[in-house]
Amino acid sequence: MTVKITIDCMGGDHGSTVTVSAAVNFVRSHADAHLMLVGIEQAIRAQLKKCKALDEPRLTVVAASEVVAMDDPVEVALRKKKDSSMRVALNLVKDGQAQTCISAGNTGALMAVSRYVLKTLAGIERPAIAFAMPSQKGYTTVLDLGANVDCEPEHLLQFAEMGHALVSAIEGRGRPTIGLLNIGEEVIKGNETIKRAGELLRASTLNFYGNVEGNDIYKGTTDVVVCDGFVGNVALKTSEGLAKMLADIIKEEFSRSLASKLMALVAMPVLKRFKRRVDPAQYNGAALLGLRHLVIKSHGSAEAFGFEWAIKRGYDAVKNGVLERLVSAMEENAPPTREAASDAPTREGTPDAAADAAKAAPASQNPPDGIALHSKA
Repeated sequence: MTVKITIDCMGGDHGSTVTVSAAVNFVRSHADAHLMLVGIEQAIRAQLKKCKALDEPRLTVVAASEVVAMDDPVEVALRKKKDSSMRVALNLVKDGQAQTCISAGNTGALMAVSRYVLKTLAGIERPAIAFAMPSQKGYTTVLDLGANVDCEPEHLLQFAEMGHALVSAIEGRGRPTIGLLNIGEEVIKGNETIKRAGELLRASTLNFYGNVEGNDIYKGTTDVVVCDGFVGNVALKTSEGLAKMLADIIKEEFSRSLASKLMALVAMPVLKRFKRRVDPAQYNGAALLGLRHLVIKSHGSAEAFGFEWAIKRGYDAVKNGVLERLVSAMEENAPPTREAASDAPTREGTPDAAADAAKAAPASQNPPDGIALHSKA
């Protein structure tokens, strides 16, 4: 099976200089991949020429006349830039010409345009960014990590349902445990949104463990941890900062003297394994869960190596049938109220609805480093 992927080549801090190079490297190592490079044609072809890949048959250039800038308001991306590289790439997925879209562009814009073009699954109002963070017991799936800053209790319940479905489908766990990220385990703690979300989760059919704290993510206390995008983004970037600081300290200490440098040579295999486990570039690429099609968000500041990993996330998700398995798991666990609600009139699919959802724009226009859709399939 040929995996067809669209690349928003103009998105991110570096645009086509990074995305095209990563795409070329990816197709050269994946014989069953076909990438559609979407953006300003002249810029893309110039980069292909630099990479000596103008004649690569599995790289197709698709022209788009506009670019969604990293600081563009959501309304501009949604209503005024209808021929942007982001939107054209998403439309190719919608029309069935590709199976997933990869973009390093403006996160708020990507969420809104994806929601408008691709639509959300029944009962899901907002897509959420999910990432399987390493823990003492394997992995803890955390969402949302930056797509929605301001959330209602009902949104947190939907995130829990998506996390439940994802872990059920990919990890094969029948009833994964759900934790609600809070400032304490006690039911009385937290703001009103968290308290109400806790009530909804306790009343649901989900396997709700209760409130969890930040350290529970790494303990592996629950299979899934739910939070709003503001809290999740801060928590993840704090973790990434800590990991980088530890790596820098280790490097500094091993460089202090000739003796320590010799010890570093002995410890090199361990140090390399440590780097592989904490290097954010190797975990770049996040799935926007809740959409009817696959969309992978790369970090906006990713270099070619990191963006290539984001492409790989989308490729692996398609090969493993992640979307189909996620949809199936959500349908199996959908509460009766969701099915009834899906038949009710809705604004979904209109620019206004997408703009409303994007009012909960991410804490930063770049998604957190290290976001990834983890799959053991």
